[in-house]
Amino acid sequence: MILSIAARKCFAVALGIVLAAAVYAQSERPDALKLYTSGNLKEAIAVCEQEIEANPNNMDSYAVLCWSLIANRQYSEAEQRATEARKINAYDVRLIEVLGEAKYFLGKNDEALNFFQRYIANVSESASRVGRVYYYMGEIYIKQARYEHADIAFSAATYTEPLREYWWTRLGYAREMLGDWGNAILAYDRALSLNSSQYDAARGKARCQTHL
Repeated sequence: MILSIAARKCFAVALGIVLAAAVYAQSERPDALKLYTSGNLKEAIAVCEQEIEANPNNMDSYAVLCWSLIANRQYSEAEQRATEARKINAYDVRLIEVLGEAKYFLGKNDEALNFFQRYIANVSESASRVGRVYYYMGEIYIKQARYEHADIAFSAATYTEPLREYWWTRLGYAREMLGDWGNAILAYDRALSLNSSQYDAARGKARCQTHL
């Protein structure tokens, strides 16, 4: 059936209204990533949940959701949602890293190491979360008394993000446990140069000096 000119005009106007409403709704939708980076974690989680409900295959929404859950200390929930998301895409490095963090905070150290190692193997050294991954690996190695591994991990962490004084302190501690007093002092000194009130670094340096 051929529409009259008037009917076609009405249809065009109606279509335009619908499209304009859709564009407006999209522009008004809160940005979950911005909410996450600004610290509005509960809002970010809620927005991501809405996005996933609308599109269950939205991996970006899953990533931001899991980052927000981790930041909000909801580690079990982050582990669960990241595991669900990996059924859609098992190779998404963001979810591999999230699972490492979630399992680290849940005390599942061997599983956490596995995911952290997989993450490091599949991203460049400039990836935004590489530094923290090396730091977490270092902490796990300390718990396991694998101090050489801890030295390597903390060294990589501080190379990636050199302004983290606590990371330098932990590097100093790993070297101290190895009996590498001189290099431990160098790491402690770097921590103290960044924060002169870093108590653990000051105590560690004093301990090492007694061996020289």
